[in-house]
Amino acid sequence: MVRVMATGVFDLLHPGHIHYLTEAKKLGDELVVVVARDGTAERFKHRPITSEDQRVQMVAALKPVDRAVLGRAGEIYDILTEVRPDVIALGYDQVHDDARIVEECRKRGLPDTKVVRLPRFEGDLAGTRKIIAKVAQYLALQRRLQVVEDAPARKR
Repeated sequence: MVRVMATGVFDLLHPGHIHYLTEAKKLGDELVVVVARDGTAERFKHRPITSEDQRVQMVAALKPVDRAVLGRAGEIYDILTEVRPDVIALGYDQVHDDARIVEECRKRGLPDTKVVRLPRFEGDLAGTRKIIAKVAQYLALQRRLQVVEDAPARKR
């Protein structure tokens, strides 16, 4: 059985996440997803909007996912000895260095683990920051509309 490990923050789930996990699952028989701790997410990307517990529950409920676990606080590579992946699937935009991951696997007794970087997903809302920007645009428009709608009432 080929065990694939995918990692990420998974804050505000979107089609890019689904694509990433679906493609990762195709690389093996079992997909284990490591959801970043809040502190790790802040170090590498941004402060999550949803809690780590909520994020791991949401990821666990996704069809391609066989098991979802929270990452380790501190050293992010310590989870490798628990999951023992045959393949590590990385998203196109993940900042991790492929060679460093291979080296960390070797140090932990995983000499045959392969790292695969998955292709980019093209979509309108294929990123948490894109979703936040779209919501911010919507709220700004709503505020402007409210000002316009309130203007005649003020003239009365």
